[in-house]
Amino acid sequence: MDRRPTLQDVAARAGVSRALVSIVMRDAPGAGAQTRERVRRAADELGYRPDPRAQRLRQHRSRLIGVTFTVGQEFHADLVDGVYVAAEALGYDVVLSGITPHRDEPRALRTLVDDRCEGLVLVGPEIPARRLEELAASTPVVVLARRVRGVDAVRSDDVAGAALGARHLIDLGHRDIVYLGGGRAAGAAERLRGYRREIRSANLVEDVRAGGLTEREGAAAATAMLAESELPSAVFAFNDRCALGVMDVLIRAGFAVPEEISVLGFDDSPLAGLAHIDLSTVRQDSAGLARAAVQRLVSRLDGDAGAPDLVDLVCEPSLVVRGTTRAPRQLAARI
Repeated sequence: MDRRPTLQDVAARAGVSRALVSIVMRDAPGAGAQTRERVRRAADELGYRPDPRAQRLRQHRSRLIGVTFTVGQEFHADLVDGVYVAAEALGYDVVLSGITPHRDEPRALRTLVDDRCEGLVLVGPEIPARRLEELAASTPVVVLARRVRGVDAVRSDDVAGAALGARHLIDLGHRDIVYLGGGRAAGAAERLRGYRREIRSANLVEDVRAGGLTEREGAAAATAMLAESELPSAVFAFNDRCALGVMDVLIRAGFAVPEEISVLGFDDSPLAGLAHIDLSTVRQDSAGLARAAVQRLVSRLDGDAGAPDLVDLVCEPSLVVRGTTRAPRQLAARI
């Protein structure tokens, strides 16, 4: 059979009515045990599977959660995986719409709305807050990994996370700590604020430079450092990918990490824990963040009367110390 089997095909195979097949497929009362077994056997032989889209149309609900994310961002991929797990547990399916250099965020959002998604989880959106508020007025929205006033948000405490990282380097004895920022990325302003808070409290001089979200941008920042007369004793990168780019350039240039220069990332992506990388980093709880975002969205979709009007759920990050940070060489030699 070239086409997809239908209820009528199953009914003909089992020798029963189409209505009876529908009862069996829906696990509704009205069919005996032997009939149910015969119908299900016929369905299996034909390869029949109920069409979830048709079921949703009959319910006048799509039960679809749309998710936008930036393709190539490893932490976004971790969050998307968590969204899948949380949505399935609550009886929802997920539709993804990726953002790439050739497919912008407004296009990604339009696709999800056109696909009849009931609600949206937007991972690290960069569109203006006003536009997000307008969107949330017509479609339930939860923003993940960014703070947005006027819209439900679930995020890590980026200020606290960056402060943790900076304090770790300061406590190791570093006094010349370069911070590579994330530009206009979600959480970038907050992480910069956390770094500055700890640097100022230690009466140190800030050294903030352009970084970015990718290995290439981290590599560019490290290349610029190598052109200077002296390297800093530590680099704190906006995220793990940027930190990996920094490490790659330094190691290729013959500098030992962390013996000559410490490198710290942010996110605790899967690559960070690999034995040959062993990156010290600030960990975000991707599974917990995704679960909280989906639960908040579903509470809106299912009409939970007890749910608050607006939420800004904040999860605390934690420090993961591995092999790329240690005391500066001159201090380590005296220990």
